[in-house]
Amino acid sequence: MSDPKLNLTDRNLLGLAYAREGQYRVRDTETPGFFVLIGSRTKSFMIQSDLRVEKRRVTIRMKVAEVGEISAREARSRAKGLLARIAAGEDPRPPRVEPVPVLQDAGVPTLREAWTRFKASHLERKGRAYGTFRNYTDHMERLFADWLDQPLSVIGEMPRLLADRHDHITRHHGPAIANGAVRSFRAVYNHARKTCRQLPAENPAIGVDWNPDRRKNTAMGAADLPSWFEQAALIPNPIRREFQLLTLLSGSRPEALKNVRVEDLDLRRRVMHIRLPKGGPDKAFDVPLSRAMLESVFRLRRLGPVIYPQSGREWLFPSDAACGHMTEHKEKREALSHYGNDLRQTYRTLGQAAEVSEVDMHLLMNHSLPGVNAGYITRSKLMRDHLRAQQEKLSQFIVGSAVGRGRRPSAELSRWLNSTSRMMLQELLDEHPDTARLRAGPRSALRRLEVQAARMAAHELPGALLDAPSRRSRRYA
Repeated sequence: MSDPKLNLTDRNLLGLAYAREGQYRVRDTETPGFFVLIGSRTKSFMIQSDLRVEKRRVTIRMKVAEVGEISAREARSRAKGLLARIAAGEDPRPPRVEPVPVLQDAGVPTLREAWTRFKASHLERKGRAYGTFRNYTDHMERLFADWLDQPLSVIGEMPRLLADRHDHITRHHGPAIANGAVRSFRAVYNHARKTCRQLPAENPAIGVDWNPDRRKNTAMGAADLPSWFEQAALIPNPIRREFQLLTLLSGSRPEALKNVRVEDLDLRRRVMHIRLPKGGPDKAFDVPLSRAMLESVFRLRRLGPVIYPQSGREWLFPSDAACGHMTEHKEKREALSHYGNDLRQTYRTLGQAAEVSEVDMHLLMNHSLPGVNAGYITRSKLMRDHLRAQQEKLSQFIVGSAVGRGRRPSAELSRWLNSTSRMMLQELLDEHPDTARLRAGPRSALRRLEVQAARMAAHELPGALLDAPSRRSRRYA
């Protein structure tokens, strides 16, 4: 039986049912070789074409993207590009890394065994931060996956293997991740060396020519803020929009901010507890909340439980990810010029422009204080009055630089910063799902249906936790 054909659009993809068993595919009527593969739980954009190599043909079948990650139009555009490369005689699939032959060496652990022991005794037992654990896991189980069953002595006796792998990662993944991956390998090797004297004493990382590490200078100045705020106001997902704003106003590391729970907010004291900063739980600290930050928190508390009914009651930045909170903070550069650590650098740069003292910036950003004299300062005793006043000063400088007196913000930006959480919630509930789908794709349409189905739940939310305790003393216009 031939495969069905359909014009693959976002609207038509919503109507395709998942397979009861096995998989089936629906071919595109517009682009030959482009189709969607549908299983019991997933829908994937795929391509298939024949590559002519010398006098023989090789059938290439590869995935373009998951349905919902990108629109059907963008998937078709990518598919046309891949099919054109195949037609030109090029294989678009990523090159395979040839595994190093496995040699036997009794009594010496393999890289997998050394990594497993390092993970249990050095990372888990010592309670290392989630980001540290994730980076090590990515390096060892992805970039060194074909070495996991290799005895460590083979790599230790042939440092050229590690130097060549560093060069390979640099070419295909970038210089920064190449350095990080080899540092992870170096740490695992040194840890294994402590309990296995049969390993060469000299770490094979000594043969690596390291890529130069350069500190990124990606901060914005006061003159850059108006355009950034205009870009942020157009982010369709209000949770992601508020995340970018709070990252800028708090100077927090993105990974730490994603893990903030609702219970970490103390609105009476006007602080937000960061329980998982860089360095782990022992470095946990409180962030004083300015008025602009509080207004952002109120919008999140009103909208979060409605857009994400389950996770929105637990996390400040909920999502439909398995963990319940945001996992990816990056936006497209053409949509938002600065995000993540760019905003942390901006916070520090604008703190200097706003004339916040060096010591206060260290305290606000939870940095170690330099010098013996500064070590006598107790941060918690400055939180209630002094640090909150400095945070307020910096927030007013940031927001005022973008939408202060003499500036004419767009209607979207003015509505974002001036609307109460109830007004924004009503706009969200009133938007028709078809409008959302045309603007942001099929996943947004499905989310909008869930939002409207949760209307009654929204009316049951405790207003005392969602609304500001007092009216705004001034408006940003």
